[in-house]
Amino acid sequence: MRPLTDSCPKPLLRVRGRPLLQWWVDALARGGVHDIVVNTAWLGEQIEGYFSVQPYGVLREQLSNVEQKDVLTSVRCSHEGRDFGYALETAGGIVRALPWLAPQPQDVFWVVAGDIFAPDFVISDEAVQRFADSGRLAHLWLVPNPPHNLKGDFAIAPDGLALNDAPDGAVRHTFSTVGLYRRALFEAPWCDIIDGNPQGTAAPLAPLLRRAIGAGQVSAELYTGAWTDVGTPERLAQLNASD
Repeated sequence: MRPLTDSCPKPLLRVRGRPLLQWWVDALARGGVHDIVVNTAWLGEQIEGYFSVQPYGVLREQLSNVEQKDVLTSVRCSHEGRDFGYALETAGGIVRALPWLAPQPQDVFWVVAGDIFAPDFVISDEAVQRFADSGRLAHLWLVPNPPHNLKGDFAIAPDGLALNDAPDGAVRHTFSTVGLYRRALFEAPWCDIIDGNPQGTAAPLAPLLRRAIGAGQVSAELYTGAWTDVGTPERLAQLNASD
């Protein structure tokens, strides 16, 4: 995303008048999420600064049609760049944030990426309850393959389980980065990072997901709404031109 990100972290780049990350914060608030942890690295102090001037009252005004109980109460930052000097990648960052995200073993939580634009995606209590009742370790939302990932990432079996490989006649779709997770996926035997990741282990999420998928512990569904991985200045410009 350079040169745009030379002086601005990608999640604060504006799409249609709002930072990318603000779209997700608003969606989570509408969905009744009360606590958000933002993993930061490059220019992370700007993200913390942005939310320090985006108080609870501002969100409440933006979401005036939402009942008081459903409005976001806190946004906190996990400062990977400040604490370790580098980003912990997705799995490492999740483990680092777990003491805030899921203090109890049975807790489930959403994970979204701050550089994804999906303005119509609905965060809902119903999705959380379905996932909690399933007993699985993760539920992923997949999207039709964009031009930059034509081979896709995962397939979906007829019973709704995610598949690493597509059987004959099936299609692999792209992981949207939106998912629901159970804390247990980030603990032994699935994950060997120490609780809270005090040592700063950087670890990607994909290998962990593939192991759990191979064990039949991950479900998935296809999302066909608007979705963009804002990974280049050109994609950002296209989104803003279509406003």
